[in-house]
Amino acid sequence: MHTVQISLNSIDKVKNFVNTIAKYDFDFDLVSGRYVIDAKSIMGIFSLDLSKPIDLNIHCEESELAPVLEVLKPYLIEQ
Repeated sequence: MHTVQISLNSIDKVKNFVNTIAKYDFDFDLVSGRYVIDAKSIMGIFSLDLSKPIDLNIHCEESELAPVLEVLKPYLIEQ
């Protein structure tokens, strides 16, 4: 599992994010405080506080990580 911080501060960003990760077979979880939701669930995402950065847990092999991080660049918060 790999964790990154993302920002989904607009409706368009949420829709594009869900469409982007839906292409992958592995699991993505969004963690906000004590809530953990499926990142492929647009309704679940809208139940979170989107004004703050959110942790994204990516459940994939290390070899599959680089292409995923590349497509997630518009949403990533540099740390």
